[in-house]
Amino acid sequence: MQSDIEYQQITGIVEEIVFQNSANSFTVLDVSSGGELITAVGELPEISVGEKVVLTGMWDMHQSFGRQFRVQRFERYMPDTAAQFLKYLSSGAIKGIGPKTASHIVERFGDNTFNVIENEPERLTVIKGISKDRAEKISAEFKKQFAVRTVILGLEKYGLTPSECIKIFKKLGVNAVEIIEENPYILCGEAEIISFERAEKIASELETPPMPKHRLRAGISHIIRYNLFNGHTCLPRKKVIPLCSELLEVSEQESEDAADEMIVNKMLIPFNINEKEFLTLPDIYDAEKKIAEKISLFCKFSASDMNAADEEIDRIERVNDIKYESKQREAIKLSAHGGILVLTGGPGTGKTTAVKGIISFFERKKMEILLAAPTGRAAKRMSELTGYEAKTIHRLLEVEWSEGDKPNFKRNMQNPLDADVIILDEVSMVDIFLFSHFLEAVKFGCRVILVGDSDQLPAVGAGNVLGDIIASGVVPVVRLTEIFRQARESLIVTNAHDVIEGREPVLDAKDNDFFFMRRDDPTAASNTVSELCCKRLPKAYGYSPVADIQVLCPSRKGDCGTINLNSHLQSVLNPPDEKKSEYKTAGRLFRRGDKVMQIKNNYDIPWKKGRESGSGLFNGDIGIIKDISIKNEYMQIVFDDGKEVVYPLAQSSELELAYAVTVHKSQGSEYEAVIMPIADAPPKLLYRNLLYTAITRAKKLMIIVGSRARLDKMVENNMQNKRYSMLKTMLTENSGNKIMSGERR
Repeated sequence: MQSDIEYQQITGIVEEIVFQNSANSFTVLDVSSGGELITAVGELPEISVGEKVVLTGMWDMHQSFGRQFRVQRFERYMPDTAAQFLKYLSSGAIKGIGPKTASHIVERFGDNTFNVIENEPERLTVIKGISKDRAEKISAEFKKQFAVRTVILGLEKYGLTPSECIKIFKKLGVNAVEIIEENPYILCGEAEIISFERAEKIASELETPPMPKHRLRAGISHIIRYNLFNGHTCLPRKKVIPLCSELLEVSEQESEDAADEMIVNKMLIPFNINEKEFLTLPDIYDAEKKIAEKISLFCKFSASDMNAADEEIDRIERVNDIKYESKQREAIKLSAHGGILVLTGGPGTGKTTAVKGIISFFERKKMEILLAAPTGRAAKRMSELTGYEAKTIHRLLEVEWSEGDKPNFKRNMQNPLDADVIILDEVSMVDIFLFSHFLEAVKFGCRVILVGDSDQLPAVGAGNVLGDIIASGVVPVVRLTEIFRQARESLIVTNAHDVIEGREPVLDAKDNDFFFMRRDDPTAASNTVSELCCKRLPKAYGYSPVADIQVLCPSRKGDCGTINLNSHLQSVLNPPDEKKSEYKTAGRLFRRGDKVMQIKNNYDIPWKKGRESGSGLFNGDIGIIKDISIKNEYMQIVFDDGKEVVYPLAQSSELELAYAVTVHKSQGSEYEAVIMPIADAPPKLLYRNLLYTAITRAKKLMIIVGSRARLDKMVENNMQNKRYSMLKTMLTENSGNKIMSGERR
């Protein structure tokens, strides 16, 4: 328990900054204390050589570095002797002062150096090379550093980490402490520096409680923003009010009044769907509104009409040695008419063939074509299937990340994508925020073809982009339904279609690619999954348990959940070995050779891919740990889209083992073999789209292990969790004329 830990304090002078990660402020430094040089590690932002520090923490033994002091909290004091001043200034802590200039300043002003820099900067002009302007800049930089330290010291007592304090300072400035002590809930708004629960804790520790209106506003915003993670972009008012009253333990009238006040102040947006009032937040509303407006404009002022005559499609067939079925020909023709087209269909219906036909048509017209998909895995798969380069949407839009982890896209309305045709795959995975930025960067006159399977699970993020666009009826849709003869030979394909239609899949075939292994007991099912993954499938098919086989679970919990299966599969597939380095933290164990997944977006981590370089890993990226260096505090990971990353151990909480992953995390991927355990799947996850999505991830082999009753329930249950969104209503309201599926404009 935390209370059992005996913390110690050491006081000393910072002699050297050995290492500092600018992204998370993890620092290794040498401190002189009592005639001894001590190595200290921890989150120590904005610290500089020459400072006096009081470090609170504990001693531990590093296997490579030896004894070191792990810092939990720290206090800092400005240097107070001429010798310390010289060391501090010579370190480059203040822009505009190097070692030579530092020496001249300290020699001239001695123990009064910092007072001169802070309060009498004009006196610095007596030093050769320092103009009045330069002196003022030096003083301003010094005051900024002092302000940062003041904010950190003022906020750490509320349990905020140094890195959080830095973010707060950048957002709120020098008055951050006063602002937060007046309204701590400002930290859990759109910027989401901390959670609502932590803001509540800070509020409870204040001498003067914040005004009730701040808490009520934050509570309502929290309920709506929290439900973004459930896919909802808005919530019925009749649900928000009682939820707020329950969360904050206030009356429903108080919640109603707070909601009305937020609406008046434009902090909350009301929106009517089918004569019912929904509530959303401004940034969410703006994202869906921009999508609806851009699509409506594309429909009204589309690209120049081109005629894809039957003779021309016949010519493409001869060149490509292929025969298109009627719906595929229709997709090529409609794409030529300009604007936006949706191409959808299940496995084996020829979406890729239709896309290649569309590409061939526009290539013959000498038009600039771009291909993209939401994730690196999906883009790589699109490239392999079409033979053309596909980029992630983020890379297509040339994303850069701000210090607040907010995306800034170089490609936007002012600098649109240079393309005549853009084909976007796996649109069911795209959330409203990314799709809004994508459409903003598409110039008028460009054709946009949206490709995806509308029967798959919607995006992990907020909204239901593909489903809402199709349901609105304002965009032409080509739905491929015919299963091609070769695909009909696969039970993976035919069973997927049976499942989505609510029909019982074929489970008793002995010599095909789809098998059901009945195991009613969760422990027995878990053991069977392990045996299949580690022994039986590698022996029978030559599959690699790590590269070719993927276990997909409905849930994280239970015997057949990802947490338990990952622990077991790691112990069998990548057991401990003296030659394998490993790292344990917060109950997680990572070992060289492990298959891992990034579980949250991290926009700061740099990567290399051949001659390419960039930064940013995304929720769902999977890779293999190639090395772990405890000495240098990093892992070397190669992700499956080819990105090589030096991954700081301090950020390893953003990684999970990936021998088993949830079905939701598998979207946009395909695997040679999929094993899906369902023996203890929670009732709320027993629905058709989840099963269908898992089946369609398998290329050559699909095995379901578990209860027949649960499988039947999944097939029967077509009531997947409803997503509240505004896009469909916005699209239909913005469009004067609906364009029915396949109708030409």
